[in-house]
Amino acid sequence: MDKKPSVVHDSDADLTVGPPKRSAAGLPSLVDSLPRAVSQMGPSRTWKSLLAMNQKDGFDCMSCAWPDPPERKLAEFCENGAKAVGWEADPLKVPSTFWDENDVDSLAGRSEYWLGQQGRLVEPVYKPAGSNHYRPISWDNAFRIVARELNALESPDEATFYTSGRTSNEAAFVYQLFVRAFGTNNLPDCSNMCHESTGLALGETLGVGKSAVSYTDFAKADLIIIMGQNPGTCHPRMLTALEEAKLAGASIVAVNPLPEAGLINFKNPQRPRGLVGKGTDLADQFLQIRLAGDMALLQAVSKRVLEAEKAAPGAVLDHAFIEEHCQGLEAFRAHIDNLDERDVLAATGLGVQEIDELASRYLRAEKVIITWAMGLTQHKKAVATIKEIVNLLLLRGNIGKPGAGPSPIRGHSNVQGDRTMGIWEKMPEPFLNALQREFGFDPPRHPGVDSVDSIRGMRDGRIKVLVALGGNLVHAMSDTTAAEAAVRKTRLSVQISTKLNRSHAVVGEQAMILPTMGRTEIDRQASGEQFVTVEDTVCAVHRSAGRLEPISDKVLSEVAIVCRMADTVLGDKVPVDWGAFEANYDSVREHISHVVPGFEDFNQKARSRDGFVLSHGPRDERKFPTATGKAMFTVNDLETIHVPEGRLLLQTVRSHDQFNTTTYSMNDRYRGVKKGRLVLFAHRDDLADLGLADGGYVDVHSEADDGVDRVLRQLRLIAYPTARGCVTAYYPEANVLVPLDSTAEGSNTPASKSVVVRLEPAAPPDFSASAH
Repeated sequence: MDKKPSVVHDSDADLTVGPPKRSAAGLPSLVDSLPRAVSQMGPSRTWKSLLAMNQKDGFDCMSCAWPDPPERKLAEFCENGAKAVGWEADPLKVPSTFWDENDVDSLAGRSEYWLGQQGRLVEPVYKPAGSNHYRPISWDNAFRIVARELNALESPDEATFYTSGRTSNEAAFVYQLFVRAFGTNNLPDCSNMCHESTGLALGETLGVGKSAVSYTDFAKADLIIIMGQNPGTCHPRMLTALEEAKLAGASIVAVNPLPEAGLINFKNPQRPRGLVGKGTDLADQFLQIRLAGDMALLQAVSKRVLEAEKAAPGAVLDHAFIEEHCQGLEAFRAHIDNLDERDVLAATGLGVQEIDELASRYLRAEKVIITWAMGLTQHKKAVATIKEIVNLLLLRGNIGKPGAGPSPIRGHSNVQGDRTMGIWEKMPEPFLNALQREFGFDPPRHPGVDSVDSIRGMRDGRIKVLVALGGNLVHAMSDTTAAEAAVRKTRLSVQISTKLNRSHAVVGEQAMILPTMGRTEIDRQASGEQFVTVEDTVCAVHRSAGRLEPISDKVLSEVAIVCRMADTVLGDKVPVDWGAFEANYDSVREHISHVVPGFEDFNQKARSRDGFVLSHGPRDERKFPTATGKAMFTVNDLETIHVPEGRLLLQTVRSHDQFNTTTYSMNDRYRGVKKGRLVLFAHRDDLADLGLADGGYVDVHSEADDGVDRVLRQLRLIAYPTARGCVTAYYPEANVLVPLDSTAEGSNTPASKSVVVRLEPAAPPDFSASAH
């Protein structure tokens, strides 16, 4: 069986490839972002929005979850943040005539980039059964259709309710309240596809599945180890914190299969030396690890630490910390003693001296931060790998002191806050009990489905309705063809969105798009102008209030959409005043203060210009709310991926001009790619071994045990300085190659960073026949 994506991509006929960059940001970031923002929004709208971004009385960037510094600069935004604002605040509107001119099938043939360029959605539209066109519809009729379909289900579990990490705390809380009042815990979210592995690993070992460092800890660290992460593209403001740490004396180690520009040199555009000088060199050591080799590396470093302790008893490990706060050291020590160095070298592709150097750096440092992102979380052994980060940090007490700790960097701006507010299919009993006390109904207690299992449920006919509060589930999900086929089997698919994306073109028997306001816009309700709150990646909560007039008087806020939907669907089923929630978000926050730990006096805290930081036992007091009350050393069996001869290991990544599935342009400046995305980065020697050459074309086939031939055709080969045996393609285009059932153990996160592939020579595309 040959499975391939149905989307027609923008032509790569003008694709050009140059050498990768060795520095990030600087003047090119300003030249690339600011004129683009002005051309999209106009000068006044641009400066009004950009100068309010990430300010204490402004709005939070809808892009990454990187925390704000205690003291803000005049321009507290990065290149990608400026692009995100320009993309959202673009005054171009999708006209009513668009729906007559473009049926669903034609939209399905368009690229993600084209869809995003059509402008803001400004009216609800509905595709009835038997029709191939969306048509404008009133808000009341839209909610009545949703209520009709949801209430006709045999069980509430026949619906699933997806959430994007852009959603505010207030919208997330009322959304999960609506879903649980409806009767299901089917609350998948984008965290299922990114840091679910992190939450599980940290929760089991430390008792809290969040970062155990603050923003200011970075400048206090002696050593920062950055693993599977590309901050120059995915969260560029982190580079400022790394520069501050480096100037304060920290050493930085980068562990990654690709040499990323932002980890080599940072030209801070807010410093003269960043604009006209050489910038700041960041990584003191670069370990070009093979894909999925991180677990072996971490175990190897831990073994060297334990051997150093054996050679100098009492002088290496933090015995006082371990004795008082930890459990499981002896079992961990016995396990690591048996680690085979040959297995480590084979898994990592590194040399002994490189690993020795990293271990030496770790042993010299008194305060160590290890930070990571998708490069670690999207593997089969992701949970075990992150547990090995904890093992290494525990050995020398690098948790619960300034300048030290585990620091996962979340991607979407409020994905962590959504989880805090209850967006999870497995919320613990204390949260559900609090909901029951506060609202007078008994929420469902059985676990719901996550994102991957939602697709399986739609595929198998068990889930008949999909409601998505933001996001782009179809294109973000692995196994694109399977995901698309699954959604098309639903009775109704509902998307709450600001702009068009792929999920609006891959629809159920009936489909609906509900336009929502963006974070940049002023939210006026019956009681006046409203603000919302978000939680960043270091547990800091702060307010966000838009500055721009709404794109249209027909769009509603996310809170308003959810409340009106809930009121129409539920009627008087539960004693919740949805109208009061919509009219005044203070009423939402008042209920949150009674339900969510750490949010007591929420309305008062939210009005503080500095916001507030949620308590974190391991970070604040070295208290570990695990099952034993101790931080847990764990034993994790090393398992390497078998890659047959003639095959390679694929990872998917973002381009520089991209946030999640949103494509801002067809360029990837740091990797030297312009005007194209259908490319495959591979080591020149690997290409030679396979009889392939730079500039040639290949079909990429993934090889899985299910026997399905998943293929992405006619990718342009780029000889690139990646780790040997590893290739890279862009997400989401390459999602088609990731099997739906290939997920991380325990977290069920798609294993998008370790796909065994074979390359078959292909003819160049016929660009003259390109549809677009």
